[in-house]
Amino acid sequence: MTGAERRQQLLDVARKLFAEKGFDGTSIEEIAHRANVSKPVVYEHFGGKEGIYAVVVDRETQSLLDRMVSTLHGGHPRAMLEQAASALLAYVEESHDGFRILVRDSPVASASGTFSTLLNDIAMQVEHILAQQFDARGYDDKLAPLYAQALVGMVALTGQWWLDARRPKRDEVAAHLVNLAWNGLSHLEHKPKLRLN
Repeated sequence: MTGAERRQQLLDVARKLFAEKGFDGTSIEEIAHRANVSKPVVYEHFGGKEGIYAVVVDRETQSLLDRMVSTLHGGHPRAMLEQAASALLAYVEESHDGFRILVRDSPVASASGTFSTLLNDIAMQVEHILAQQFDARGYDDKLAPLYAQALVGMVALTGQWWLDARRPKRDEVAAHLVNLAWNGLSHLEHKPKLRLN
């Protein structure tokens, strides 16, 4: 195995363990055992548990951020909302181990790279788009940060719940999120459906 292949193997094993057991419940010994290597090999590549965890979190953070930001361009505001909700729920569904790692609190993630930091990064992207839309419609664009936090928080917390619930199906969850965000409580549709499908 090349050095790069070994590094990737260790990251894959560590990612699985951190998702199953969290940072505190995972040890270098267990990572090494599952990868069928000695502990010094793990230390050589990452310097310790904190190092390998930081790389795993960084990769997951970047993956989710890339997905979310890539949905936030052009089109009708409702379409962007549908795309963003669908993108987050797709990440939860397709990368549930990564999402579990991101939403867990750990001492290593507390300085940077936390889930709340990631959500703030996404909210800043949404804020920019909302400010343009508010301005174009005669609303106070100074309220865009509040609405951005509310929208991102609503979708993210629902994603955390849906990680374990897995019902209803992803598109139905996204449709209900969009229904609430787009129509508000006073104009909820009885059976919302995504318009993009």
